[in-house]
Amino acid sequence: MRWTLGIDTSHYVAVGLAHGGKIAAREIVADTRAHVEELLPLVLKACDSVGIALTDIDEFAVGMGPGPFTGLRVGVATAWTLAYAAGRTPHGVCSLDVVARQFADFGAPEAFVVAADARRKELYWRSYSADGTPQGAPQVSAPEALPKLPVAGAVPEAYRGLFDLQGPDALDPGVLASQWSNLEAAGDEPYYLRPADAAVPGKPKSALPRLRAR
Repeated sequence: MRWTLGIDTSHYVAVGLAHGGKIAAREIVADTRAHVEELLPLVLKACDSVGIALTDIDEFAVGMGPGPFTGLRVGVATAWTLAYAAGRTPHGVCSLDVVARQFADFGAPEAFVVAADARRKELYWRSYSADGTPQGAPQVSAPEALPKLPVAGAVPEAYRGLFDLQGPDALDPGVLASQWSNLEAAGDEPYYLRPADAAVPGKPKSALPRLRAR
């Protein structure tokens, strides 16, 4: 049976392992700013908890967001590097789809939304049918713009009173590892949905005074 490693850094640092499609381990560090320091040690901790080495991993699944640029990039880059080092092709899925699958497996309503913190007073979100099938592309907007449907996912405390909250409130990396093949493929481009805060500087402006033509 195959070992699958699931990595998601769209919110927290989350690592899951599945063996033969069954969840074998899950490790989470509930910190939205410790992805660089915590991710690889967490991968090794998960492997150690089930008595395998990183070289025993057969498949690599990764949450492609949406999520804040820096944290999300850490998870995607790490998963891609580990997969290619092992001679494998990594499998990307939308992180919101993982939460939707969790909800659908335990009886979701006819239609619902999965949302997550996008900072800047906005939320990432995507709509789903009862079986977890996405209805449209991932979005980013003000909380008030979300459809008037039940909402699952990691909704920040400041906005929880705006919604009919139901279902899971966090991504389960074990579900990512065990069910990635049942989710829509996300390709190899992360869902940033917004440009990065850092930008390439433009041409420097001269500090010298301009001479007027006479």
